[in-house]
Amino acid sequence: MKFLGNIIWIVFGGWFSALLWLFFGAIMCITVIGIPLGLQCFKFSQLAFLPFGKEIVYEDKSAGKKAGNFVLNVIWLIFGGFWLAVSFAVLGLIYCVTIIGIPFGKQYFKLAKLSISPFGAKVVKA
Repeated sequence: MKFLGNIIWIVFGGWFSALLWLFFGAIMCITVIGIPLGLQCFKFSQLAFLPFGKEIVYEDKSAGKKAGNFVLNVIWLIFGGFWLAVSFAVLGLIYCVTIIGIPFGKQYFKLAKLSISPFGAKVVKA
């Protein structure tokens, strides 16, 4: 099912979500300060291209690491994460209009949540 879901995902617009992550990653990598943000975007563009069979796990590390992730997530949210999350949430709602589109809508909601706070998140196989 994962293979078929990923193929249908790519055909019906999944490539667009991967391109959005790549676009935001390229924009963020323009400055030296934005390079960590851009690298995170490049990592998650792979998830956006083939999302079925993968899950997002948020790491629970030491307090110092959490503070660094929080700061980076706030910077990310201000400079692009909000609009990326809104676009994925809207696409998720559009896909959930039909019963057949609900699994694809869930994947867009997963990407929207990731767009809110990508730092501290890790992609693992389900």
